[in-house]
Amino acid sequence: MASLLASEYPAAANSIQYAMEMPDAVSILLDGRYTPMHTSGRQTWHYKDVVVKLQKQQDSIAVFIQAPETALQEIQLSWQFASRAEVKILGDAWERTYGDVGFSAMNPALRLPWYCVEQGSEATACFGVKTGCNAFCYWRIAENKLELNLDTRNGADGVLLGGRTLHAADIVTTKNKEDENTFATVHRFCRQMCDKPRTVKQPVYGINDWYFAYGNNSAKLILEHTALLSPLATSTTNRPFSVIDDGWSEGSDYACTNKKFPDMPKLIEDIKQLGMRAGLWTRPLLAKQGTPKNLFIEKHDNILDPTIDENITYVKSLFRLYKSWGIEMVKHDYTTFEIFGRYGVNMKEALTFPGWHFNNRSKTNAEIILSFYKAIRDAAGDMYLIGCNTISHLSAGLFELYRIGDDTSGKEWAGTKKMGVNTLGVRMVQHRSFYQADGDCVGLTTRVPWQKNKQWMQLLAQSSTPLFISAQPEAIGLEQKQFIKRCFDDAATHLPLAEPLDWTSNFFPQKWRLKGEVVQFQWD
Repeated sequence: MASLLASEYPAAANSIQYAMEMPDAVSILLDGRYTPMHTSGRQTWHYKDVVVKLQKQQDSIAVFIQAPETALQEIQLSWQFASRAEVKILGDAWERTYGDVGFSAMNPALRLPWYCVEQGSEATACFGVKTGCNAFCYWRIAENKLELNLDTRNGADGVLLGGRTLHAADIVTTKNKEDENTFATVHRFCRQMCDKPRTVKQPVYGINDWYFAYGNNSAKLILEHTALLSPLATSTTNRPFSVIDDGWSEGSDYACTNKKFPDMPKLIEDIKQLGMRAGLWTRPLLAKQGTPKNLFIEKHDNILDPTIDENITYVKSLFRLYKSWGIEMVKHDYTTFEIFGRYGVNMKEALTFPGWHFNNRSKTNAEIILSFYKAIRDAAGDMYLIGCNTISHLSAGLFELYRIGDDTSGKEWAGTKKMGVNTLGVRMVQHRSFYQADGDCVGLTTRVPWQKNKQWMQLLAQSSTPLFISAQPEAIGLEQKQFIKRCFDDAATHLPLAEPLDWTSNFFPQKWRLKGEVVQFQWD
């Protein structure tokens, strides 16, 4: 696929970037089939009222679409190239990974969200779209053909653009430099896709009650958990977070606490007195009891439609409330599932189930979600935001932290290995280039072997990514306290980016470069 790189240009001192060839064909999805569009010069393509214009920038191809009458579902761009059977292919995921992403043989049926990487014996080539795009974009590699599909749906139906032009995406590419390995190339490419990642002032670390309490928490439990682990964090310049997870709200009313949390501002002040900063979990699109049904997404019971202004006003009021309580970091969850009715693992063939659209049909799903995320960002002010079950490519540049994988576990080691080790291996390239990549918690309980959790804790602590620990008191002895203290010391400081050394051949990388040294883990 490297043959599709049309030209090179100087991006900065001693740096060369590449631009894409114009596509050989453009098609439109109509009645379940891709219908070829017509062109006289490969830059402007027509079919009835639909016009696709491709504009070559220095480092990208900008895709603009007009469809004044057609309900537009998808546009497909394709390039011809000479395929090589020995290459390995890597794509990304729509939202979190589910232990299901890694380098594999070329598979024409596989949809590769956002970007694709071709790793061969001689070169690594990368193809993607810039973050913050206005379409859900996925790549597919068939024999001698590379395809980019731009999903412009509104809900499950076609978007009604009317008279406006949609700037759907910006296509970018690169290949490895001399003496640059695949990890370095893809990490650099992630920086190329995201112009302005949102950064943190200092590394983020701390505790979270979920993986031993699983929602059965209280203000008393939160303070006990904080008091247990706060003495192990010795940094006086970068204090850890104590994240209050699900279980604090009055049902689905996330502006109201239940009787187990009688005074949230006091709890947050007590957390600070114990030496930690307070974080909070929330579920902003779940409607509280009594919400009028006309505010719901069509065919989605109890889920707020983010295209209705009244709902956006409500969501913003939640984040302003949390800030007034003294919260310094908010983890917002479930919004992808609530918008589409599916988790990312079930989006292999389609983002959502058929037969519905938003109240406002004039915007694409990507535009609607971006607008929703920007509203949260605006209301949050200087609070840190963790996107959980949010769309990865649309979270980059807006949220400081992003939960890159599905839930780890305080009940079984297999869950942590699948959802933690795999996702950190394949998405470490996004750390510090899209956001702070959060591989999720160490579920430190009596049900998970300490020798396994000890390794997972070390990897998180020394990787430079966020470290969060859920510590069941019964699982904490002198050895665990001493090791947590060392891991908190590492997590509180700026460390080099960790590198999975066997990520191209192992779904669960065992060999890592941490703090400049090679460390071998035994996950099985």
